[in-house]
Amino acid sequence: MTDAPTHIDDMNGIVPGLAITRAQARFVRYFTAILIDLVVLNLFAEHWDAVHVDNFTITLAVAVLLQVLLKVTMAIEHKVAAFWKARPGGRATFMRYFSAWVILFGSKFAILEAVAFAFGSQVEFRGALHGVVAIIVVLVVMVLAELFIVRIFHWLGNSGTPAAA
Repeated sequence: MTDAPTHIDDMNGIVPGLAITRAQARFVRYFTAILIDLVVLNLFAEHWDAVHVDNFTITLAVAVLLQVLLKVTMAIEHKVAAFWKARPGGRATFMRYFSAWVILFGSKFAILEAVAFAFGSQVEFRGALHGVVAIIVVLVVMVLAELFIVRIFHWLGNSGTPAAA
């Protein structure tokens, strides 16, 4: 992937003709995802007793950490899935789906421990399975919120009048 300027049209269209680099597009994508995660985490901390965060600054740091850990988890899952997809047979198909489940579910324990290690009692996920259910709920809502925002973005790009170049 190069950081040479590209037209945003090639990247699902924000402003036709606006030249940005891939690095800029990546920055906007992750910056937006972190802000979405920040909002979701703060809403859970405010409205659900199973999620506790001491303050806004900690929530921002947790949102960044969660975004990084989710991206690492997805990269590992995709790499393992590609490994099994390249193999023939029903066993390989089973292993592809089983390994995806193990990685995606098991990673929540690692994420919970990473948050506990990094923030101690400043961040707590409480409840069933020592907080694993709470963190799964929070992470699923974060991913769904990100998907929702991306869908709105694409919908606006497909239904709107192009901006003047």
